[in-house]
Amino acid sequence: MLPKVIFFDLMGTCCDWLSSLLPLLHTLPAHPSLAPKDDKFHALALAWREGFFEEIHTRFNAGLEQEDIDVTHRRVLDRLLLDRGIGLDVWDDDVRVKLVQQWHVQVPWPDVLPALTSLRKKSNVFLIVLANGTTRLQLDIASSTQIPFHTLFSSQLLGYTKPDPRIYQRAMGLVGVQPEECVMLASHVYDLKAAKGVGMRTVYVRRESEDVGLVVEEGYGVDVLVDGTGGGVDGGFGEAVRRIWEEE
Repeated sequence: MLPKVIFFDLMGTCCDWLSSLLPLLHTLPAHPSLAPKDDKFHALALAWREGFFEEIHTRFNAGLEQEDIDVTHRRVLDRLLLDRGIGLDVWDDDVRVKLVQQWHVQVPWPDVLPALTSLRKKSNVFLIVLANGTTRLQLDIASSTQIPFHTLFSSQLLGYTKPDPRIYQRAMGLVGVQPEECVMLASHVYDLKAAKGVGMRTVYVRRESEDVGLVVEEGYGVDVLVDGTGGGVDGGFGEAVRRIWEEE
């Protein structure tokens, strides 16, 4: 059965958040703990992303309500800068606000726009974002990337946080489809394991900025695994779409 809906994770899966964040980091006031020649801006960005995931998983496991993603990003950033001895006298509040807001302005991975633009033209499948975060974040990212989604489902809108099974069930209910009629496409194993747990088919797209240190191979528990690293347009989403259709 061809899918009626493909649900997409957004940041990291569809968008290269690192290429958006790094140029801004390199314009900020210098500090010995962040020497550009040692690529420490890159390390800071990855630590920020990892810290964000740690925060949302901690809140989820503790049964706490989700919070605005900007609040989470700011708290993690402040902690990382404190650990590096960077105070408000070096990177002031305006700088930190600008950094947090930069997560709202992203660029798509090179394989995303060609694949999804073509898919919208030649099929009736709905392309829907299903991701943690606020609706405003998703609107800003969709606007800056111009990725042709049909609609956006945020955790804020649905009232649940991934990997809660109810967020996937709620999304399917809103568009009137059954699990076997859906595909969940993401670059995070935890997301796909949860989606598979409610009966969705799953596609893992490997990205260099996501699941860092985790080796995901065929047979890992996802239905389709494709390589989306290297910055090309032939793999990634293009291959994922071909694999989905070939397996029907």
